[in-house]
Amino acid sequence: MSDKRVAVIAACGKGLGEAIARALHAHGHSLVMMGRSEGVEDLAKELDGIAVRGDVGETADLQSLIDTAMKAHGRIDAVMNNTGHVRGGNTAATAPVYDPETGGDLLEVSDEDWMGGLNYILLNVVRMARIVTPIMEKQGSGAILNMSSFAHREPAPAFPVGACLRMALGGFTKMYADKYARAGIRMNCILPGFIENYPMSDEIRRRVPLGRSGKLEEVGETANFLLTDAAGYITGQSILVDGGMNRGV
Repeated sequence: MSDKRVAVIAACGKGLGEAIARALHAHGHSLVMMGRSEGVEDLAKELDGIAVRGDVGETADLQSLIDTAMKAHGRIDAVMNNTGHVRGGNTAATAPVYDPETGGDLLEVSDEDWMGGLNYILLNVVRMARIVTPIMEKQGSGAILNMSSFAHREPAPAFPVGACLRMALGGFTKMYADKYARAGIRMNCILPGFIENYPMSDEIRRRVPLGRSGKLEEVGETANFLLTDAAGYITGQSILVDGGMNRGV
């Protein structure tokens, strides 16, 4: 069994997933990482981790990721459920720059896009929870963090699928956290705003009180905090990392 904390990270070949992997490695975690491209294998070599090729939308691939971690280390202390943007509206998959006031007609979003979002935003987390919870229950501890976005709190026409389903993710996270807290398992969501790997218009920059994009490292460090004992009294929460852009109180 590993003497170091073991972290499993889904979808971490680049972007926010890579940043979180780097932060966890820097803070002493042994990493088991999954991605669809060879980028995850290159990152694993650099960070002395283990790479598994797979898709977070496939149950068998999630099972393979957890099986690999258990075979290598005998325990899992932290799980990062990462996922990218999904189609449906004026999202990163279809538009170069976010505009909160525009997007495709809400009723024109296809069933295919709604179901794709469900698979990659909510069901991937539910499936991972089914797989890893018995392991963490046996250990008596564990932390799970789900990638969400600021649209979880402030739905906008540009992100109809993502906004709706990330709100559902927040609901699942709270229900899971309530149920498994006494087993020593925590679950939270992290809600990034505009991070430096995503285009940010001057108009959006003016709306952000800090006046800039977030740094990838800032998201990584926040994720590391939420996945460790330093955040041991935080569970069922959705934590914004958005430079103050969200106006809700």
